[in-house]
Amino acid sequence: MRERLEVVNVRGTPERVGVPGQVSGVADHVNRIAKRRLGSTLVATALLMAACSSDDGSAADSDDVETTDVETTDAAPETTASSAGLGPTSGVIDAFGAEIPPLTVEVPDGPLSDEVIADLDLLAASVTTQADRGAIERLGQSGDVRIAWFFSDLLRFFQQGSVSDSLISSFERLTESDIPDQLAWQPATDRLIAWDVPAPPGYVDWKRVPFEVIEPSWEPFFADADADIDWRWVSWGGVLIDDRPIDETDEPCPRGCIPALNDPVVTAASGGDWYPDDRLVFGIVINGEARAYPRNIMEVHEMVNDTLGGRRIGVPYCTLCGSAQAWFTDDVDAETTPLELRTSGLLSRSNKVMFELNTFSVFDTFLGNAVSGPLREAGVQLEAVPVVTATWADWKAAHPDTTIVAEDGGLGREYPLDPLRGRDDDGPIFPVGDVDERLEAQDPVIGVVGPDGPVAFDAEAAGVALDAGGDVELAGVRVLTDGAGLVAELTDGGEVASHQAFWFAWSQFHPDTELWVG
Repeated sequence: MRERLEVVNVRGTPERVGVPGQVSGVADHVNRIAKRRLGSTLVATALLMAACSSDDGSAADSDDVETTDVETTDAAPETTASSAGLGPTSGVIDAFGAEIPPLTVEVPDGPLSDEVIADLDLLAASVTTQADRGAIERLGQSGDVRIAWFFSDLLRFFQQGSVSDSLISSFERLTESDIPDQLAWQPATDRLIAWDVPAPPGYVDWKRVPFEVIEPSWEPFFADADADIDWRWVSWGGVLIDDRPIDETDEPCPRGCIPALNDPVVTAASGGDWYPDDRLVFGIVINGEARAYPRNIMEVHEMVNDTLGGRRIGVPYCTLCGSAQAWFTDDVDAETTPLELRTSGLLSRSNKVMFELNTFSVFDTFLGNAVSGPLREAGVQLEAVPVVTATWADWKAAHPDTTIVAEDGGLGREYPLDPLRGRDDDGPIFPVGDVDERLEAQDPVIGVVGPDGPVAFDAEAAGVALDAGGDVELAGVRVLTDGAGLVAELTDGGEVASHQAFWFAWSQFHPDTELWVG
């Protein structure tokens, strides 16, 4: 039996795992991409079988696989590795506190050989049906560590069986490091990120193939040659794109996407008795109008498009980053406004990748700038809105006139109080690379981009200091409480947007951040 791409959802939430619509949706899209790219229904059959059953690891070696023309380039890599082409020497840790070994092999900086390009073409074309292990072995013997990025991409999809074994052994040969055989994809990718190994020339052209088999609607993202996206960091989150038409957002997402919640029904605070007082909400105030977004509803939808205080906003919640943010979407120089923000199903170093539905432009969720598509060409930068993380009791006490999203979200559905069931309690479940050791990976911080640059405040330490009557101030920014949670302002009294996030997420997108720890 030939080994195939596995449709594996590692997010582990009951809303997204094992839904029949996800399997049939993937099969439908594989049929379309198969006809367009490979002209073979074998691809759809193989993926459907992989989605419905586990891989038995009984693939045979085969080199007689139809290849596709993959455009490549002899240009120099877009990035350069640290330390003149070598990775860190010591003291770098991953999200679990384990030391990442140094990279000791030399990193090339020239074009790929014709033989390597031919094997990358062959491997990319073959992953939809069987994954050519002969090509994997030859690439593993090439001595070009940059190829390890494509191996780590494929380990996301081939997580067991003989293809996985070949990918792991070839990865280890290229990097001269050992990685665990079980769920090797995460530590392998963590190391490549920490080492800052450059991608091989033409990398995106090979990487896009397995991703577009899983979800053809990602094609516009990969097609923008000028996209300001570090494709090395991009991985699959285990779900498909939310590209439902705007007038169908009241319907379930049939293909296994994370469905945005548009214009949710809200009630007065008195109508929010269904939500326990000690549970968290994400509070926003615009033009004097306050609203609470319960975390349990946000954990299911991860994106809300709403109107508050007369302004249109998009509210993404990256559960993996512990980060709820808000962006104005009605004051943008674009043909179609307000913007419609959605969840793509892709991740970048464990941060959700959001996109705009009308233009299929990708946004950096953490920074709010368009990084691909027409909105990138227009130079769109979203304006941030402050978001306060607080208990429901504290928020409604501080804002008695607040509204709260209705118990059923206006969709007539039920939301469990803990839909993730502690999924992230033991650390990140997706690759994040090396972690700034000044705090633990998942310590919550209040993040602000102040007049002197980014600054983060240890949320727990700040709360203790403020309760004791102390001051919390750094780099022209002060943190205080409005009675509900921690907010920030400039030391001259000016307004500034802030939000709470896990330290690993804030520090990786703001590596030069200053940090207040008390």
